[in-house]
Amino acid sequence: MPQDQFHFSISERKVYLRVLDVVYMALGLWCLNYFFGNEYFNFENPAIYTWLLVLIIYHYFFGEIFELFDLKTASDRYLTFKSLIITVVFTVILYFFTPILSPVLPQNRMQLVYFSMAILISIFINRLLYIQFIFSPRFLKNILVIAETDEIENVLNLNQNKEVNKITTYVSNNEFTTDESLTFIDYKEANLEQIIKEKYISEILVSSNSSKFFTKQINNQLINLFEKGFIINSIDSFIESETFRISKNQLNQNFYNYFTFSKSHQNSLYLVFRRVLDILIALIGIVFFIGIIPIIFLGNIIGNRGALIYTQKRVGRRGAEFTIIKFRSMVPNAEKNGVEWSKKGDVRITPFGKFLRKTRIDEIPQFINVFKGEMSLIGPRPERPEFVLKLEKEIPYYAIRHVIKPGLSGWAQVMHPYASSVDDQEKKLMYDLYYIKERNFILDLKITIKTFSTVLFFRGT
Repeated sequence: MPQDQFHFSISERKVYLRVLDVVYMALGLWCLNYFFGNEYFNFENPAIYTWLLVLIIYHYFFGEIFELFDLKTASDRYLTFKSLIITVVFTVILYFFTPILSPVLPQNRMQLVYFSMAILISIFINRLLYIQFIFSPRFLKNILVIAETDEIENVLNLNQNKEVNKITTYVSNNEFTTDESLTFIDYKEANLEQIIKEKYISEILVSSNSSKFFTKQINNQLINLFEKGFIINSIDSFIESETFRISKNQLNQNFYNYFTFSKSHQNSLYLVFRRVLDILIALIGIVFFIGIIPIIFLGNIIGNRGALIYTQKRVGRRGAEFTIIKFRSMVPNAEKNGVEWSKKGDVRITPFGKFLRKTRIDEIPQFINVFKGEMSLIGPRPERPEFVLKLEKEIPYYAIRHVIKPGLSGWAQVMHPYASSVDDQEKKLMYDLYYIKERNFILDLKITIKTFSTVLFFRGT
């Protein structure tokens, strides 16, 4: 059937990038050793498997930090080359400085340059082939949507991976667009099996809400397709998998029907490990905090005149208030006209304060809050009581984010770092609820890596 049309899904592309990077890297190093006699990475050495494994781990680690495996980066030659150079530089430097796990450094240092170039060139060849052949319209996944027009417009706007998921057809009660790439079919005339054949549909998305046109005829057709193994998902599930946040449609009276807390909330091993890690990292952070105070003090004198540190009330777990500690980044008396959100281009932020925010250095004193147990390394960012009162009135279920400890960094911060309005806060809530729903070791690690990327690429607010 047409649903078997060959295409690469999001996860398959990510697997392709990771696996083929390693294959091409190993092939490039083998060619360097076999044809050019480079002895630094000798494939005849018994330790070759250990060397290769360590190199792969370093490549994956820095590749995640510098977004080498991000699909948007991977689809652009310039962004790929930029990210690849940074990844290779950090990978080989760490590799050279761990000689117990990697080959002994050669006397001829040019061999290290050739080693680095072999990795860079071989992986870049893989990425060029990916862009040319895999990142290609012939591998698009065509999608049919069955919903009312407002839901269809929403899913079109939130489809962030249009290069993979192409919405080509919609079954609805009204035609709402003149876009020739979208085919409208009236729900009264819809023959789903015929549409699948004619439009080469790979997946169907159905309305998450009860629609007036969701007739028995359409439902029977869907059941028949489902029995045949055809992929059918709800729009909410699609949005969640695309954006990594829960759908706004779920914030209604049926919220608890499909929102469940992650099992990690009751996992004692997970919770104890998190707390131990919080304490250990917080101790390191506090030492670092003490060490950089003289440098911050000098910068404060030059471009941030006033107090070095300020404290502020924030709302923590279960709504309990605590005092947060930060390096000051705004002018003194920044809120003389009342409490207000910081916004892009905020004139209250000092020149040195902009640097502190971009690098997230202003957050370092909060390791004290983490050590005291008021915060965790990862969780929803704590908001001020004044804002919480306002947001709980305007955004349904906002208080649910207080079910866990607030964090130094969080899923909302690395995915949607800017929030200067109620609408922005609502979007961030979608990410916070996604984290609460999916919370686990892997997601925590992903947030940690993305936090490194945020700091290194100066994406702080």
